[in-house]
Amino acid sequence: MSLSYLFTRKPGLQLAFFSDLDPDQVLETIVAFANTEGGDIVVGADAQGRVTRGLQAEDAEDIATLAVTQVRPPLQVEAETYELPQGSVLVFHVPRSPELHTLPDGRVLSRRGTENRTLTGQELTLAAVGRATGAFELEEVPGSSMTDFDEEVIAEYVEHRQRRQPTGFVGPIESLLKQIGALTERGRATVSGMLLFGKEPQSFLPQAGLTFVKFPGTDRHSERGAIGYGRRVDIGGPLARMIERTWQVVWESMDKKAVVRGLKREEETEYPMIAVREALVNAVAHRDYRIMGRRIEVLMFKDRIEITSPGGLPGYITLKNIVDEHFSRNPRIVNGLLQWGYIEELGLGVDKMIEAMVAAGHPAPEFKATPHSFTVVLRKGHEVGEHHPMPQWETDMNERQMKALQWLQEHGRITNRDYRQLCPNVSAETLRLDLVDLVEKGILLKIGVKKGTYYVLKRKPGG
Repeated sequence: MSLSYLFTRKPGLQLAFFSDLDPDQVLETIVAFANTEGGDIVVGADAQGRVTRGLQAEDAEDIATLAVTQVRPPLQVEAETYELPQGSVLVFHVPRSPELHTLPDGRVLSRRGTENRTLTGQELTLAAVGRATGAFELEEVPGSSMTDFDEEVIAEYVEHRQRRQPTGFVGPIESLLKQIGALTERGRATVSGMLLFGKEPQSFLPQAGLTFVKFPGTDRHSERGAIGYGRRVDIGGPLARMIERTWQVVWESMDKKAVVRGLKREEETEYPMIAVREALVNAVAHRDYRIMGRRIEVLMFKDRIEITSPGGLPGYITLKNIVDEHFSRNPRIVNGLLQWGYIEELGLGVDKMIEAMVAAGHPAPEFKATPHSFTVVLRKGHEVGEHHPMPQWETDMNERQMKALQWLQEHGRITNRDYRQLCPNVSAETLRLDLVDLVEKGILLKIGVKKGTYYVLKRKPGG
């Protein structure tokens, strides 16, 4: 991965920038990345590409040595040094590890957004269990070989991968498949390889399909009261094709209407495309493929869509922290869909679902979890083309709050930090109360907790 490509991205779940070399901070981030989704650490430059002088190639070797000697179990990281006219820049490539790693002081860190956080108590137990179950996608599929892969699907994957990483892997396709965990060293397909590239994955893994059902009413009964449905489609194939086909079926089954907003003529659907897409990709990427006898289910009712994937919430994810935390049960499948473009940025899928539903005038998504399943419910707040205006703004709204609403209409979300920058001469507590007031009036929706908190409008103005 080239340095220039890293400079086009923003710091986040899988990318960190350090202008100056602080060995402790870099080591903490290495451990956090290894315990979460892996990532890249740039040292000697900031996110804008401004380079700091003073680093040496030996510094990269020193940090890599610390990861082996100070971290338990030892961590192997790849270090690169880029010699630029302004100075040297170090880049550490950290893979997601199948094990949980600790720092010399015993802390176990994970990555949340742009921050590293310490796991404690039950989180540690759940993270360890999640690591163990994640090994399933690397298991060999009995009786398989590379001949069971679809060459067209592989070529499409490679094309998307090279588009994202122009200077990435160069070499034989078989070597690439082994590198990403799709093939074993003896040429057998792994579970993740079969799911991503197989000609007929469901012939080896019958549980890996998807079933779409559309019901005419608000429950599983027909209009006459008997149990029945209007349409059923069973969908299989490699995961990318399954996502495409399912989205097509959902699109065909949704009500649509052309509406005019301002001078533009737009097609409005029952549910925002982004929300349905994110919920669908989430189900495919994070289901527990070890569970036999149950497929992913997409159930469409008159008033809602329910997308259920087999397997409870992975790792240390709970219904309370689902917006803020991220943990992949199937990291290689997730990375494959990321390279394909079905996942734009790790850790943002739930945020996008919430924002898209609320912005379109619908309730925020509901999340339901059992030990063996996870369901996303998207409910309709209005019919297609129906006018859904913003709630009437109170006459006592202050000037600061009007500034916040203007910012929201331009940027889509606002944080406490954004609000402080808008109103620099006002106390933080006063601004916090302003936002609480807007939430209580039903104008804003609060998403996340603590440092990850932000706010979105409950309706688009003039919607």
